[in-house]
Amino acid sequence: MNKDKMKRILDTFDEMFPDAKCELNHENHLQLLIAVMLSAQTTDASVNKLTNTLFQKYQTVEDYAYAPIEELEKDLHTIGLYHNKAKNIKAMANQLIERFHGEVPATHEELMSLPGVGRKTANVVVSEGFGVPAIAVDTHVERISKRLQIAKKDDSVIIVEQKLQKAVPKQRWTKTHHQMIFFGRYHCKAINPNCQNCSLIDICHEEKRKKYLKERS
Repeated sequence: MNKDKMKRILDTFDEMFPDAKCELNHENHLQLLIAVMLSAQTTDASVNKLTNTLFQKYQTVEDYAYAPIEELEKDLHTIGLYHNKAKNIKAMANQLIERFHGEVPATHEELMSLPGVGRKTANVVVSEGFGVPAIAVDTHVERISKRLQIAKKDDSVIIVEQKLQKAVPKQRWTKTHHQMIFFGRYHCKAINPNCQNCSLIDICHEEKRKKYLKERS
């Protein structure tokens, strides 16, 4: 990615979403980890609606670890993949007790060793919870990276992350991560993106965007 183009993209993100931040409600590291695990293939709004009551009932790592799986599944049933999420959260909580004295670990490697915690979840937790610069590639970040030609269409999630880390100054990895999510969630949506009001339309590589730009010129 050309440095001037990348600067223009980042400047645009700053203008559009200067206050972008994590929209998952949480008050501690455990709540953050649980919320991010719950957010897979589910909207943040749905997760926040669920955790509003879930976090009142389950307040410690032991509450999750020792809860009957049937009860935990029942408490998560309003979101997608709740069977698998309940199993992973219970197993993750047990691992926290057995291996980390009940505390959420602060390193990427230790987090990824926990059941149900993948690269994206670990990146969010170290970044949001522990202030470690990271770029978590979710569906929005991946889509925007490819549309704006920061990454190629067939790049894997890991390759997208590596290209973003190279293109974006490290001190603003976390900020850019949140801004890209906002850009994808509220502007450059998967379906019906706001192309007519996009100042980055000329960078977008998708054919329908090119067609729109041609018709507009």
